Amino acid sequence: MHHEQRPDVESIYTQRFSGSEAQRDRVWQILTRHYFQRWIASTDTVLDLGAGYCEFINNIQAARKIAVDLNPVTPLKAAPNVTVVSQDVTTAWQVETQSVDVVFTSNFFEHLPTKQDLVYCLSEIHRVLRPNGLLLALGPNIRFCSDLYWDFFDHYLPLSERSLVEAAGIAGFSPDRVIPRFLPFTMQGKAPPPSSLIRLYLLLPLAWRLLGKQFFVVVRKR
Repeated sequence: MHHEQRPDVESIYTQRFSGSEAQRDRVWQILTRHYFQRWIASTDTVLDLGAGYCEFINNIQAARKIAVDLNPVTPLKAAPNVTVVSQDVTTAWQVETQSVDVVFTSNFFEHLPTKQDLVYCLSEIHRVLRPNGLLLALGPNIRFCSDLYWDFFDHYLPLSERSLVEAAGIAGFSPDRVIPRFLPFTMQGKAPPPSSLIRLYLLLPLAWRLLGKQFFVVVRKR
């Protein structure tokens, strides 16, 4: 499947995140250490799908780290211990079958042009994961951010936690943890709050229900 007319990923990211990289990295240091790390053992192989500027994969602790993204900036941002696979994810992944313990993806699925592309990605995730491997998926929940969702030019695929869990079920996954509202919608154009406030937010699910517009879904390979 070739998508010749898709927007230029590098240009969009440069325009959207220019000048905020250090702040975004600080936020991801906190998110990985104080939340996402609990699903990832130090001996695991982790794959970051749609790794972008590598904020997650650079900060997570794991034995082997893989970043998959077509963005030409990704290899420049990846830490030395991260293996970068530069490719279109709607073609066969250059990753060995059953070689990965955890696949993580953040704000990526909504950029896929079609549901067929999502189905293909989920089937490849299922293939590369070991038995009982996990997919951790974070993304804008169309049920709670429909007023803002289409403000981003490269958003194509509106998803909720329900539709993602259903699609993952068809692909051979069972839900482990489903949080309809987790993080706020976007960091774009705002200075992130102090580190202590972010850590406090992660400890207060009540705050998620008030401010969260992104789902967090954990599904397990059956």
